[in-house]
Amino acid sequence: MEPLNLSESEWRKRLTREQYHVLREAGTERPFAGRYNDNKADGVYRCAGCQLDLFDSADKYDSGSGWPSFTQPVAQDHVAEHADNSHGMRRVEARCARCDGHLGHVFPDGPPPTGLRYCMNSVSLEFRSRGGNAIGANDGATGS
Repeated sequence: MEPLNLSESEWRKRLTREQYHVLREAGTERPFAGRYNDNKADGVYRCAGCQLDLFDSADKYDSGSGWPSFTQPVAQDHVAEHADNSHGMRRVEARCARCDGHLGHVFPDGPPPTGLRYCMNSVSLEFRSRGGNAIGANDGATGS
């Protein structure tokens, strides 16, 4: 996969302020505030920064955490995992493998079959229904 390397000014033009904060500065949106936490539609979640397919709705579940959660990515090489020891915690950070955007974290407390919980920020994602309709960051849809 070819990486997408943009300058910080290009990222700022491409992303909303909130997307930039989360994707480029590893920020986190408030729990239960993201537009995709309660989304039950059938489709694929893409990276809001570069449109790489990341998660399938078939692998989404309600973790009760306040963030969209998935048991696995659509392909292991689409989500890069890195050690994150910030904020006095030991976690595994999930980043988009194409644009290196911060997506969220991976925890070992998910349901079968993987036992993993990919806990993602809605603002890092864009949803495309199987019918082709996108529900993105700037379309006026409301969060949970």
